[in-house]
Order: sequence, then C-alpha cells, then structure tokens
Amino acid sequence: MEEKQFGINDVVEMKKQHPCGTNRWKIIRLGMDIRIKCEGCGHSVLIPRKEFARKMKKILVKHEE
Repeated sequence: MEEKQFGINDVVEMKKQHPCGTNRWKIIRLGMDIRIKCEGCGHSVLIPRKEFARKMKKILVKHEE
C-alpha cells in the first residue's frame, strides 16, 4: 500500500465525520503528531501520524506553495 502524501494547509476527508456534521478537516500542524481543524465548527484535534494516515480517506484540496 502506498504512503499517502499530505502537507500543511491541505483539506482532507476522514473516514468518520465530526459530531458537528462536517467531514472536512484542515491540517494545521505536522510532526510526530498531526493537528487537524474541523472546517465546520473550528474544533482542533491532535492525533498521532500513524493513526491519522489510517483514518484519512482522501485529500480534497491540495495546498500549493
């Protein structure tokens, strides 16, 4: 299985939606842990990189530098 390539400010879709009803998340921090922010309510979550890669469905908007 290929490694998913994601970067800072990318908007991703997760397998499960947030309780607010939105399934769009923006990556706001990268490292050993990844911080993502809900596009609907603004709640942010810090999850381990390995868990994030497993729970991410697809990249919706790729941020170009």
